[in-house]
Amino acid sequence: MNIGLFTDSYFPQVSGVATSIKTLATNLEKRGNSVYIFTTTDPHVAKDAVEPNVFRFSSIPFVSFTDRRIAVGGFIRGVEVAKDLKLDIVHTQTEFSLGLLGKYVAKQLEIPAVHTYHTMYENYLHYVLNGHLLRPYHVKQYMRAYLANMNGVICPSEKTRESLIGYGIKIPMRVIPTGVDLSQYDQQPQQDLRAKWHLAPDTPVLLSLSRVAYEKKIDIVLGAFPQILDQVPQAVLMIVGDGPALDDLKQQAEDLVVADHVLFTGEVPHTHVNDYYHMANVLVSASDTESQGLTYIEALAANLKVVTRAGEYTNSLFDDPSLGITFSDTPEMVRATVEYLRHPHAFDDETTRQRKLYDISADHFGEQVLSFYRTAEVHYASMVYDEDEDGEFFE
Repeated sequence: MNIGLFTDSYFPQVSGVATSIKTLATNLEKRGNSVYIFTTTDPHVAKDAVEPNVFRFSSIPFVSFTDRRIAVGGFIRGVEVAKDLKLDIVHTQTEFSLGLLGKYVAKQLEIPAVHTYHTMYENYLHYVLNGHLLRPYHVKQYMRAYLANMNGVICPSEKTRESLIGYGIKIPMRVIPTGVDLSQYDQQPQQDLRAKWHLAPDTPVLLSLSRVAYEKKIDIVLGAFPQILDQVPQAVLMIVGDGPALDDLKQQAEDLVVADHVLFTGEVPHTHVNDYYHMANVLVSASDTESQGLTYIEALAANLKVVTRAGEYTNSLFDDPSLGITFSDTPEMVRATVEYLRHPHAFDDETTRQRKLYDISADHFGEQVLSFYRTAEVHYASMVYDEDEDGEFFE
């Protein structure tokens, strides 16, 4: 198949969406398909840079979210490129500029279009005029409009599928968690991070790895850190990433008098993320906004224990203490983290881990997505639309 992936977020931008798209593209190509990335320009990519199978469209920073971008125009060029490539299917990964371009391309070429619903936007409304402009109702209406006439939607978790069902979406849906390239996390670290950050080989390290945004609730982990230090006095909390909450977290560390035990690394290239997983003793997260949480499965692939907030998705992923433990409140988070730091191998179970690794593998991911493409093709071939007086479409 000739597959077009349309996304506003792609490398060198660092995000779970960019990583997911790269993983999918690599696996689909390994299966004999041709994959083409339609994405935005990026200030860190030269205009004359050679990027095989990547097509960039003029863009500007996204309002209130300036490290992300949206394309400006490009519809005519997009159709011309897609025709030259003889695309068989469009797979959009955003509901905005490149997503709209993807829908337009699919309509003009008369080919199926599917979508992956990556982001639970109701958790991010505060980025637009501090939450005073948009409401959850607007998210519902926009998603209904965007997914109209699509031939299927991939949900990374049951949580996202239930959200779309709640919005009244009725096209084919399938829960397909993003996979990871397991071989990437079997590799030995490229650098000695403990030496770089002046940490002893036996220093217990708690890892927070994500965009440093308020919805990630890193402040909750930091707020509980003094209780962890009371029981594991040599522990260090390493916060990897950058974002709008960084300065507030640095001030919080000072206020809690734990700044000497907290390291802020800033953003790191995705190619170095594996080193941080292998350096740490436990990954800790208090976020409750993840539609899937790619960091969790990357940590699992790197054989790093995880302590994270309880939820339908995380409870399913970390269903055994050999993989991770979920918590509902701060005392539970502290207790689980201390237990892993004091007894790092007490819960090891390689059989359970190998079972879970297959579920999160890129191979399983690619296989399921290709299967869903076939479902979308059948749906597209059988669709007969009648437009009612309101302009809505029904099968």
